[in-house]
Amino acid sequence: MESSATEPIKNSLRRDTKVGPVILFGPPGAGKGTQAKIITQTYDIPQISTGDIFRDHIRRGTPLGVKVKSVLESGQFVTDDLTCDVVADRLGQADCVKGFILDGFPRTVVQAQWLDKFLGNRAFETLKDCRPAVVVRLVVDYNALLQRLGGRRSCPTCGRIYNIVSQPPRVADTCDDDGTRLILRKDDDPAVIEERLKKYEEDTTPVAEYYRKRGRLKEIKGDQPVEIVTADALRAIEHGNSL
Repeated sequence: MESSATEPIKNSLRRDTKVGPVILFGPPGAGKGTQAKIITQTYDIPQISTGDIFRDHIRRGTPLGVKVKSVLESGQFVTDDLTCDVVADRLGQADCVKGFILDGFPRTVVQAQWLDKFLGNRAFETLKDCRPAVVVRLVVDYNALLQRLGGRRSCPTCGRIYNIVSQPPRVADTCDDDGTRLILRKDDDPAVIEERLKKYEEDTTPVAEYYRKRGRLKEIKGDQPVEIVTADALRAIEHGNSL
């Protein structure tokens, strides 16, 4: 049963509500994926991941896909200009007319500046009435993130994920479903986790500050219960949408 914390908010919304662009930031382990899924279902808007867009263009062999594939195969990073071209193409599609969540974009201040200008230009039919993006950042204590990520264990047979702190198996180090011994994945090694969190901070802090200076950054404590985080996120989106 869904918590009453979100019911008053969700009951006041209609799936045809025009919410505009939403940018959702969150470090690994903050629960960004969970919140993004809830938000997309609440408003019936797409979650747009630049990584997914790149893979789709490469798979379809589009001119943009050919460029991206060439860059990636050369071992280089996709440039801001090329990334923005790919995002512009995606935002022009019909399912973005009510709004969308941007996942993994913008990653740089240059991309954030481009996005503000792009949304202001009303370049596509889908963006004619578009407001500036609402920026929601999930904030979780560093030690809590280490505990969440470092406590993860997975079953190599069925793929089920556990957490020895918050969601342990019934028998230590053993999968509840098939009895296989649980493993620590490479991505969950403490040294790897620390590097991932450091990289996240380096990438997102300048972008967050860009939006903070413009009064558009809304920070939410991500270490609260899921339903409370959801309620706070939906309020932030509703408030930002009404500005």
